[in-house]
Amino acid sequence: MLRLMLLRHAKAAWPRDVQDQDRPLAERGRKAAPLMGAYLAQENLLPDLAIVSPAARTRQTWDLVNAALGKAFPGETIPVVYEPRIYEAKVEDLLHVIQDEHAVQDNRPAHSLLLVGHNPGFEELAHMLVSHGDRYAFARLSQKYPTGGLAVIDFNVGSWAEVTPRSGRLDRFITPRALEGMAEDNED
Repeated sequence: MLRLMLLRHAKAAWPRDVQDQDRPLAERGRKAAPLMGAYLAQENLLPDLAIVSPAARTRQTWDLVNAALGKAFPGETIPVVYEPRIYEAKVEDLLHVIQDEHAVQDNRPAHSLLLVGHNPGFEELAHMLVSHGDRYAFARLSQKYPTGGLAVIDFNVGSWAEVTPRSGRLDRFITPRALEGMAEDNED
């Protein structure tokens, strides 16, 4: 089984005179990204490899997520690739990024990938890849794929090259806002 995690970058700022690719995270994004990293750690969703868009907001999202994972898993290092094809990618391009053979240390295949990127590509990709799964996750995914949103999709295939449209099962779809709500519920 292979697992794909699609993490849309956290909320970005829109400063004047800054190119889109250079937009940094907003304050809300700087709070949401570590929350998503802590969720990944809590749920033991540790990727074998992270593939990240080179845009500033995706790199910053990854850095904050990775820092949260590092706190939970000291000594674990997640290899990262900054992949230009993810920035402004069409859904077909994202599928090709996934289908490319991915190896981590010692030519060992990556069984779980975390992609950090952008909409509309990530939302379109999630809808294209899944054919079944958790109905509540489907309902949330159908409403919106907000910044910081995470789709976890499982594939019953032997290699990433075998991932095709409608071959995945949506395991979960979680957002920073949902996690904030859970934290507030736990405080009561």
